[in-house]
Amino acid sequence: MNRTTCAIAPLLLLFASGLHGQDWSVFRGPRGDGSSASKNLPVQWSPTDNIAWKTPLPGQGWSSPVLRKGLLYLTNAVAKQSDAEKPPYLLNALAIDAKTGKIIWTTQLFEEPSNFARVHSKNSHASPTPIVTKDGLFVHFGHLGTASLTLDGQIKWKTLPMEYSPVHGNGGTPVYVKGGLIFSVDGQSKTRVICLDGKTGKTNWQFDRESTAPRKFSFSTPAVITLKEQTQIISPGSNVVHSLDAETGQLIWKVRYDGYSVIPKPVFHQGLLYVSTGYDSPSLYCIDPSGSGDVTETHVRWNIQRQIPHTSSLILEQGRIFMISDRGIGSCLDAGTGDTLWQQRVGGNFSSSPIINNGLVYFTSEQGDTTVIKASASYEMVATNSLGERTLASPAATDGAIYIRTAGHLFCIKQ
Repeated sequence: MNRTTCAIAPLLLLFASGLHGQDWSVFRGPRGDGSSASKNLPVQWSPTDNIAWKTPLPGQGWSSPVLRKGLLYLTNAVAKQSDAEKPPYLLNALAIDAKTGKIIWTTQLFEEPSNFARVHSKNSHASPTPIVTKDGLFVHFGHLGTASLTLDGQIKWKTLPMEYSPVHGNGGTPVYVKGGLIFSVDGQSKTRVICLDGKTGKTNWQFDRESTAPRKFSFSTPAVITLKEQTQIISPGSNVVHSLDAETGQLIWKVRYDGYSVIPKPVFHQGLLYVSTGYDSPSLYCIDPSGSGDVTETHVRWNIQRQIPHTSSLILEQGRIFMISDRGIGSCLDAGTGDTLWQQRVGGNFSSSPIINNGLVYFTSEQGDTTVIKASASYEMVATNSLGERTLASPAATDGAIYIRTAGHLFCIKQ
């Protein structure tokens, strides 16, 4: 086991006490939908303006930063032999002081062999986002394994690699609910949803999608909703989205559609669920999640195919949907009807999921440019900001700061 820790690691509580603000402890933030109630977020910046710190990140990875009590957590993959054409990768978890940008500790968890499956150019060997709780940290590397760590980087448990063949690498992030770590396995042939016990790493339950889709692979992060005192896990896969009971893994309902390589995370808003269907021609489905069984014909309120993102997730605010297509077309829809309120070319290519704060939507492009617009029924751009570095990761936010991971750095942006 290769683990390095800075001498100041025992002082984690001192670092934590130096920052106050809303934690961003899971993918897409406190509510899992990209919304932030943090105060005084920056609106304008450049590579030299309003940058509190910029920390070089070793290796590669597109996991998004998460934040709890003044510490940021990420994963990365570092080539074991930098001069090899196809080297093995060391898969790590990192903790970074949110006030200074200093890397506090790095823990090696797994080693990806040199004969790994090919990774898509818009993926990495460390793409799923960590989950941080008061009790510890969970990190996931898809078929290569999942681990639980203490907040000072000690390993609690690790799983063995899973026997399935991914397509284009690993991507979907787990959710943590009712003591279980839940994620999808949508590979070349195997398609299921798995719940691991958060304390032991042992399997609590598995759900077999029984997929007949010609292309079975997908990468979506589940959503968690509560309806009539029942917690549902909303897990999209190829050609179908399933709702499962969080405690048992039993099917509650499903909706069928055409789509594979599903990436966007579903969003729940004002009693309705919004699900994107992936490639080749993505649709957006508005679903009433109160049914049971196959509800394709009875509980779909509407579906549309106008500039729906393949990759980034949606933002919903006050009955409106804000989204951006992979090719940079921004849209605002009426969430009740699906009608288009406005559509505008923003420019650039988009994979990162947007955030919303104080009536402003932040769209960050693959080129590292963030366009800030008003969350309104008419298009109004507020600012455009560039970091000059490629990014596919989604931002994190806390009072007064936004954190953006690029190909080479983690940025802390402050007014």
